[in-house]
Amino acid sequence: MSYIRDNAVYPKMYRIRQHFSDKKIDDMKSEVFSQFDSIGLREKIHAGAEIGVTCGSRGINNIDKIVKATVDYVKAAGGRPFIVPAMGSHGGATAEGQKHVCEKFGVSEEAMGCEIRSSMETVVLGKTKSGVDVYFDKNAYESDGIIVVNRVKRHTDFIAKNESGIVKMISVGLGKQKGANAMHIYGLGKTIPETAEVMLDKAPILAGLGIVENAHEDTCVLKAVKPENFIEDDAKLLELSNSLVPSLPCRDIDILIVKEMGKQYSGTGMDTKVIGRMKILGESEPDYPYIKKLVVLRLSDSSYGNALGIGLADLTVKKLADSIDYEAMYSNLITTTFLERGKVPVHFDTERETIDVAFKTIGSVEPQDARVMIIDNTLNIGTMLVSESIYNDIKDSVELIEEDVKIEFGSDGVLK
Repeated sequence: MSYIRDNAVYPKMYRIRQHFSDKKIDDMKSEVFSQFDSIGLREKIHAGAEIGVTCGSRGINNIDKIVKATVDYVKAAGGRPFIVPAMGSHGGATAEGQKHVCEKFGVSEEAMGCEIRSSMETVVLGKTKSGVDVYFDKNAYESDGIIVVNRVKRHTDFIAKNESGIVKMISVGLGKQKGANAMHIYGLGKTIPETAEVMLDKAPILAGLGIVENAHEDTCVLKAVKPENFIEDDAKLLELSNSLVPSLPCRDIDILIVKEMGKQYSGTGMDTKVIGRMKILGESEPDYPYIKKLVVLRLSDSSYGNALGIGLADLTVKKLADSIDYEAMYSNLITTTFLERGKVPVHFDTERETIDVAFKTIGSVEPQDARVMIIDNTLNIGTMLVSESIYNDIKDSVELIEEDVKIEFGSDGVLK
């Protein structure tokens, strides 16, 4: 049975560009040295001190340059740096796997000029206020000091004052597999700051270095942080990051069409904060945008069948549903515990049919008046197509690239 609308009418579309700040740091080493000097870190590193410098599992622009500059700072202060992988259970939850993740980002022993001490062995520092055991990387704990380096940005799984950043890196990253598993069970939003408080009190943490990126994913702010200010400064850096991160240019959308989802765009296939949907029991949904029907058309080849996040959509295409590697997706899904995100939505034979069903199910809105947005993916939202009703609301804040663009499909029903 076909669900294509006879003599279908689509709204007039406009291709627009959003403009974001392009401020960035060009000389990483100079800025890293300046930041650490601003908190008096040099005086805290005595001659011969073994100092651990963290490296996480996220692809952060310039992370190799920033970690290398931190290593060089420790050497200049007379210390003996080493790299400690701080990535929870990532890298296959093995020492060799986590070392390989570091190397993949250019943080190798040869490039950094120091040892990578990778181990899954932990020590127990105590319990949080909620009774959660606090685990900590043994190599890091036995060092003379630890410098925590991480990007500060919003998290796809919860909303809190401290999300992804230097606080999460010590509580989850340095907690290794045991710590990460314990914290996910009790909920990250609550356990991250509680665990961090214990670690900051019991572990030899010397400093943090928060990284903030602009909308183009360029490093625009580096901020050295004293241990006693970790939680407060991490929260401030998150506010700054949120003000810079790209978002959709309107709050209310009848139909959002995402051409492609995938792991290279977000850990959940689609950025939950961009689409305003998380689907986690007990967690509040983002305030905006509000989307009546979310359509996702394709899964990127680089996701290798892992369609985690497909459950955030309302409609999809049979080709995408058929391409899912359920073993890969369920392995990822069960670890997160958020099963809603793996539920495959209703799906139809072609992209045109899927989109037409979306138009049929948005209520008493005439198709030509519908608030429609088409984006390539949730990471690259600088340019997009918006319908006339949306364009009229945002035209003073965006650049018009092309008007009167048609929603068209190929003979195979694929959106052009």
